[in-house]
Amino acid sequence: MSIAAVITFVVPLLCANTVPAAKPEETAVTYNLYFGDLHTHTGYSDAYEDSTPWDAYAAAVAAGADFMAVTDHISIWHAYEAFTMTPEQWLDSLAAADAFTSDTFVAMAGYEAWLLANVGEINVYDIDQLPPTKTLGNRQYRLPNFYDWLASTGAIGQFNHPLYVSDNFMDFNYYTEMRDTGMAVIEVYNDEFTEGSYIMALDAGWHIMPSANSDTHYSDWIAGHEMRTVLLAPSLTPENLYDAMRENRGYATLDQNLRISYTLNGAVMGSLLSSTTSDYTALIQIEDPDGVATDAITLVEIVSDGGEVVASLTADATAIDWEVTLDSDTASYYYVRVTTASGIDGLPGVTAWTAPVWTGL
Repeated sequence: MSIAAVITFVVPLLCANTVPAAKPEETAVTYNLYFGDLHTHTGYSDAYEDSTPWDAYAAAVAAGADFMAVTDHISIWHAYEAFTMTPEQWLDSLAAADAFTSDTFVAMAGYEAWLLANVGEINVYDIDQLPPTKTLGNRQYRLPNFYDWLASTGAIGQFNHPLYVSDNFMDFNYYTEMRDTGMAVIEVYNDEFTEGSYIMALDAGWHIMPSANSDTHYSDWIAGHEMRTVLLAPSLTPENLYDAMRENRGYATLDQNLRISYTLNGAVMGSLLSSTTSDYTALIQIEDPDGVATDAITLVEIVSDGGEVVASLTADATAIDWEVTLDSDTASYYYVRVTTASGIDGLPGVTAWTAPVWTGL
């Protein structure tokens, strides 16, 4: 059974992701919360057990996930060619995703591109072609060239497990507006916390949403992990979920069913405000449907440029409804961070991060 929840936002009629200066005619847009995993592996690359995407998707359906991506490795760097899936396996991955996608589950076929030693790896989604291997250039040019290729194809990129490598996507340089259209997601949790890179990338100009993924290399897809990436979409279709990723409409949680609604001046998380103002009203609703004290929400923070906490609410409840006014003529974004009584290790800790709403400044 799907664990999707439903939230409704009042947004401008012309564009669901903008809030104009003058009050337009408004309409209610309903987004469902869809829970899944954007980063998993099978035996088609370097999983530790013999498995295929067919096995992975079947397990995710059985576990009640709304979506899951299988992202086996493709090496653009020769040192890891032994761990890359073949073109035939890629075609089979696409076939498996098509076979398992239904009205109740979306199977995503993607791949994890190894780019360079100590630079980083990028997951690629919503594409049926493999990346180029001979036209990306040397170390100095390979990362920006890959961004350019990604944007030119209309595919979606995710910064994988930042901080794992010394050069860390070269500090998220090489931003351009065009490249920004390709990169849409960053992992804030993948075996360890990487929120610092989320903030670094936002401060560098990237418009991205956070994700929390298992990166599993075992046959324990979804059922063996608590973390989830949550996408906000009007219905459960591949097109709607990919649109949510492109529009940065989602959040990351280390609790498998934590529900979050966040708007700023009426604009849903992932939005870019089109009006220039220094006054903002944030509406935040958070609920853990299990309703048990161990899942209590203990702290809600609004984070802005440079990781600065600009507002916070202490609590001890499994449901929060908070309205707060913010005032800044320099802040470029605001996102929400949630701490609960039982984090990923069962101890009190940060449990969720939303996509920002960008102010347009």
